[in-house]
Amino acid sequence: MLMAKVYPQQSPSSSTASASPSPYVTSTRETFTLWMKSLVLHGNGCTVYNSSGEIVYRIDNYHEKCSDEVYLMDLGGNVLFTIRRKKLRLFGCWEGYRCNTSRSSKEKPWFKVSKIREILKGKSSYKVTVECDQPQPRCYRIERLVSGKSEYRIVLDDSGELVAEVKQKQSTSGVSLGNDVLTMVVEPQVDHSLIMGIVTVYGLISNKM
Repeated sequence: MLMAKVYPQQSPSSSTASASPSPYVTSTRETFTLWMKSLVLHGNGCTVYNSSGEIVYRIDNYHEKCSDEVYLMDLGGNVLFTIRRKKLRLFGCWEGYRCNTSRSSKEKPWFKVSKIREILKGKSSYKVTVECDQPQPRCYRIERLVSGKSEYRIVLDDSGELVAEVKQKQSTSGVSLGNDVLTMVVEPQVDHSLIMGIVTVYGLISNKM
């Protein structure tokens, strides 16, 4: 059964024992498995397992793909982020709002993702601005690792320090489990619900959900 195969083959994470006040921030590196399918009839979306094989995040797009508005939820269906595409004249951007907030025109997103073009390197990457309502928001960058594959990393924009990495998942014997099964590794003291929100946007940009 495919769902059984995508579970990570690792010992349980120490996240449950973490002293962090947030269930989404831990003192150790966390590993997740992303299955780029919805739990609902294996439709469009994403199902995310922690290292104990428990479902921690889900996205259900049903019959639609690359929708302009999606909801990142926990297993119980509680919305953690509402993610919307904002269409601009050139590239446009994606915005993430915490807890399915209202559509007020004065509302500011918690994070946004926009495309940037690195002229000298001849490639494109994506800039992530977090805490958009703050005078000095935090900034990350999404960098693709392998052309044509869903492998990329998220780094701090100023220092290039690694925050999270997404790669194709392999079995313990080194066999790839398919293009729709990925491993996401999040570094310590990083909000993995935020990282999952960013990963959701990149999945939409890449036409994966």
